[in-house]
Amino acid sequence: MDSTVLFALGLTLFAGLATGIGSLIAFFASRTNTKFLSISLGFSAGVMIYVSMIEIFVKAKDALTDAHGESIGYWLTIAGFFGGMIFMAVLDRILPQMGNPHEVRTVEDMDDGPTNAEYAHLRKLGIFTALAIGIHNFPEGIATFMSAIQDPALGVAIAIAVAIHNIPEGIAVSVPIYYATGSRKKAFKYSFLSGVSEPVGAIAAWLILMPFLSDTMFGIIFAGVAGIMVFISLDELLPAAKRYDEAHLSIYGLVAGMAVMAVSLVLIV
Repeated sequence: MDSTVLFALGLTLFAGLATGIGSLIAFFASRTNTKFLSISLGFSAGVMIYVSMIEIFVKAKDALTDAHGESIGYWLTIAGFFGGMIFMAVLDRILPQMGNPHEVRTVEDMDDGPTNAEYAHLRKLGIFTALAIGIHNFPEGIATFMSAIQDPALGVAIAIAVAIHNIPEGIAVSVPIYYATGSRKKAFKYSFLSGVSEPVGAIAAWLILMPFLSDTMFGIIFAGVAGIMVFISLDELLPAAKRYDEAHLSIYGLVAGMAVMAVSLVLIV
C-alpha cells in the first residue's frame, strides 16, 4: 500500500467520521445556529457542484475521449454522469422512508422528551436513519477515494465538502436514538457506525476497482462520481440549507463555495 492510497483512505475516514461531530453538537450545544448551518450546507453544495462540473466531469471526458475518440468518449462521459445520478435516485427510493438521511434534525428537537408510546418508534427511526445514511455514504467513500487517488489536492477539497454535509447527518442519527434511550453513548455509537461506511466504500474501491483501473474505467467512475455529487447537492444539501435559510444565506454560501473551489483549483490543483 503506497502513500497515495494511505492518504486517500485517511481523507475518506476523516469525511466519514464527521457524523460523530454532528452527534457531539447535538449533545453539547444549547441551540442550533441555523444561520451557520444554512451557510455551511450551501457552501458544501457549491464546492460539490463546481468541482463536479468544472473539474471531475472534464477529467472523465479527457480520459474517455483519449481512450475511445471524441464522439464515443463524450457519449460515455454523459452516460456515466447521468448513470451516477440515476444510481443515487434509485438508492434514495429503496431506502426506508423512516430513515431518510435527508431529514435534518436540530438540537432543539431534543428539548422535549417523547411520550412512552414514542420510545420504540424513535429507537427504530434512529436505527433506520443510521442504516440509510450508512448505505448513502458508501458511494461517497468511493467518490472521495478515487478523487484523491487521481489528484490529492482535489481529494482534499471533496473530503472537506463531504465532511461538512455529514455533520447534520450525524445529528439526524443521534437525536432520535438519544430521545428513545436517554443514552449519549448509544446515540454516538450509531452515528459513528453510520459514518464508517464511507471508509468501507473507499476500501472496496481500493480492493475491487484499483486492480482494473484503466482510462476507460477511470473515466466512467469519475463521470459517475460527478453525477453522484451533483445529485447529492441538489437533492440533499440545498433543500436542507433552504430549510434554515434567512435572507438567501444558503445561496451566498453556495456562491462562496464555488468561489473558494474555483480559486483553489487555480492555485492548488
